[in-house]
Amino acid sequence: MPRPSATRPAPTVALAAAALLFGSTFLVVKDAVEEVGVVPFLAARFLVAAATLAPLAHRRPRAPGVLRAGTLAGVALAGGYLFQTFGLRSVSSSVSAFITYLLVVFVPVLSAALLRRRPRATTVAGIVLATAGLALLTGGGVGLGTGELLTLGCAVLFAVHIVLLADFAPRHDTVTLNLVQLAVVGAALAVPGLFGGGYHFPPGVWLAVAYTGVVVTAAAFMLQVWGQRAVGPARTALVLLLEPVFAALLGYLAGERLGAGGVAGAALILAGILVSEVGPAVRSRAARESRPA
Repeated sequence: MPRPSATRPAPTVALAAAALLFGSTFLVVKDAVEEVGVVPFLAARFLVAAATLAPLAHRRPRAPGVLRAGTLAGVALAGGYLFQTFGLRSVSSSVSAFITYLLVVFVPVLSAALLRRRPRATTVAGIVLATAGLALLTGGGVGLGTGELLTLGCAVLFAVHIVLLADFAPRHDTVTLNLVQLAVVGAALAVPGLFGGGYHFPPGVWLAVAYTGVVVTAAAFMLQVWGQRAVGPARTALVLLLEPVFAALLGYLAGERLGAGGVAGAALILAGILVSEVGPAVRSRAARESRPA
């Protein structure tokens, strides 16, 4: 079974690419759910994603238990997206990003409790830096209204999802596991979506469905599942903290400005990820060089 590795860059790069794709969705989704219902939008998004992956999964190997693993991951994912998307109706995208990524605090706790994996000291230090940076990036002052509480529930469920994938991803084919979890989300929301506004979307919303379904949901979750075959849950959560940084950069290109606090926050997040990623490699190299020849 593949284990977390501090020396292989490809899985971490895959997670960073997933964060870039995830970070591109906040404004797209916020605009879309102002025109249509939350549940039908999510159902359409995940069904499109599953349909995109289905041809690829047709001839892939299927290890015993993949349906159970994908179903559990899909249930956590569905709950997280429901809470997040309903929350986006009453909080700003930056506040949503900050509360969502409190998952970086929840993941090591859940991982230690459920998987008996204690995070490295460098990972803990990175989490502290990155969480402080995220607070600066998004303004930090968050009150707990209904939208904030819904988004907090999203953070917990997304943390559960990351921990589940840490256990499941090394044991199952990436495409098959991802297809099952995405299909579970889409199927669970499809019928409720009929009663939540239906599927008569305007063309602009269908474009948002196509983008978030194919480019983000299918591709980004493929990258995350593959990356988590080699990267532990705490480090995964930390690398995914790049999402609000990418969201802020994309916002800058669209005319938004971070300000001094935002730039400092983005720098702290990057510093936290570097501490987590480079620290173990440096320590391992120093240990090798200290051994007698």
